[in-house]
Amino acid sequence: MKFLIVGLGNIGNEYRNTRHNIGFNVLDALAEASNISFSTQRYGDVASMRLKNQNLVLLKPSTYMNLSGDAVRYWRTKENIEIENILIIVDDISLPFGAIRMKGKGSDGGHNGLKNISLALQTEAYPRLRFGIGNDFPKGTQVDYVLGHFTAEQQELMPERIKVAIEAIKSFCLAGLPFTMTHFNNK
Repeated sequence: MKFLIVGLGNIGNEYRNTRHNIGFNVLDALAEASNISFSTQRYGDVASMRLKNQNLVLLKPSTYMNLSGDAVRYWRTKENIEIENILIIVDDISLPFGAIRMKGKGSDGGHNGLKNISLALQTEAYPRLRFGIGNDFPKGTQVDYVLGHFTAEQQELMPERIKVAIEAIKSFCLAGLPFTMTHFNNK
């Protein structure tokens, strides 16, 4: 079986390691742990890996967050991947820092990357792994917050939280969405 694992983020040094780029960070850690590397291809940086008997295509879109759907649609079609085998890794301000929540469908929750993916796929019924970034910002400063960097304390906790996200990705591909939701949500 084949899976498309998409980490959302924005390209460019000014966005590196920002809260909005947690999807990129998770995929970078997964690739490093799996001894694979990304290559720049159409619509993003792509890597392929085997996980037991599953084939995973890892994608970091180069379309910027708000046009992520173009990359997802292209790679889904190119690799002939079913929508239920797509997993979007996305930052979420409604979850406390480091909380993991896997869902099989849902609204975009005001997230422009998810909004564009839903439009491109013509459905909101695709799996996503929401990585909590917290919401400790004054009213009206949400954009600055999500494009800002994690605190020193959060950076210290980050490797362990990313490790949990990677285990959730592996579980999704090997054991399926219901099992993964039961075992990883709020972990």
